[in-house]
Amino acid sequence: MQAWRRDIHRHPELGFKEHRTAAKVAELLQSWGVAVEAEFGGTTAVIGTLRGTRGAGPTLGLRADMDALPMQEKGSAEYRSVHDNVFHGCGHDGHTAILLGVAKHLAAHRDFQGTVHFIFQPAEETLRGGSELIRLGLFDRYPCGEVYALHNNNCIPAGKVGVRSGAILSACDLFRIHIQGVGSHAAMPHKSIDPIVVGTALVQALQSVVSRNVDPLDTAVLSICQFHAGSAINVIADSAQLEGTLRTLSRQAQTVALERLRGICDGIAATYGCGVRFEHLLSSPPTINTEAETEVVRRAAAAVVGADKVVQAEPLMASEDFAFMLEQRPGSYFFLGHDGLTCHHPEFDFDDSSAATGAAVFVEIVRQRLG
Repeated sequence: MQAWRRDIHRHPELGFKEHRTAAKVAELLQSWGVAVEAEFGGTTAVIGTLRGTRGAGPTLGLRADMDALPMQEKGSAEYRSVHDNVFHGCGHDGHTAILLGVAKHLAAHRDFQGTVHFIFQPAEETLRGGSELIRLGLFDRYPCGEVYALHNNNCIPAGKVGVRSGAILSACDLFRIHIQGVGSHAAMPHKSIDPIVVGTALVQALQSVVSRNVDPLDTAVLSICQFHAGSAINVIADSAQLEGTLRTLSRQAQTVALERLRGICDGIAATYGCGVRFEHLLSSPPTINTEAETEVVRRAAAAVVGADKVVQAEPLMASEDFAFMLEQRPGSYFFLGHDGLTCHHPEFDFDDSSAATGAAVFVEIVRQRLG
């Protein structure tokens, strides 16, 4: 697994462009006798199918993401990225290598009852890969009674596994707000509708969404991360643009916060007599694990690392498009303890010593569910 992982790390690819990675995955799966559909639905997804020798039974989906991040690697590993501004800074190279290891092991030990689908998914970082595979009929062509996935997490000590029933990762909504005012000379503000004044009032008003509209027993984060306006030191701009993100741990909080976002934009427009347009760029649901399948992961992890090393994971306000699959099928997403830097750090490198644990937990899930 280490060799596969480091080769993939050296040759990272962005979402829906994982051609080399997908070809490597398909070639390895085929060499082990796993049935393969490459380029599923015209994407770079690879689906491997393995049927046990003990006949029909339940069908499981095991998923790994393959894409890299559009950022520069600053680490010094000998297998560092050969591409500028493309980097496996989130551990998807490790996830892919782990699932390959699981496929190789199960292909050599097929004494189970049922079917395993290995889902090598593109474009997780865009939060679009999972939903696109579902739209293209993933679960129609490859029915799965349950689905499972993992992610490295340095909040969990190395050698431990983190599990949680219910919401484990947040929903993600990205948005852009366009403010259309009236420009003027800086010395004649009375002839303007200053979009910077409007924008600052809007940013202030949006702080009330979480504190006064979302249930205090729920969780939400609303951040305005960009504010663009003006091009000269003595000119009041005629327009401004804000960009930000909303993170929520429930569909209810997501719905309430989005409604208030739009309402506040309309209210600010009326207050200042200008145009304010809310543009919803992207939306994904919270990652919500079902209780029974999380218990499957808990038992499997305990069998691999010992019950004392299976910990209750705290939810994170990061987001993950496996959430779309969990909306369609029962399943569980769990954390693999990781020794190293946090994901998306420019010197991040996947902890190779954790791969065997991740693979073993997946294999044990299959053994528990398919015998």
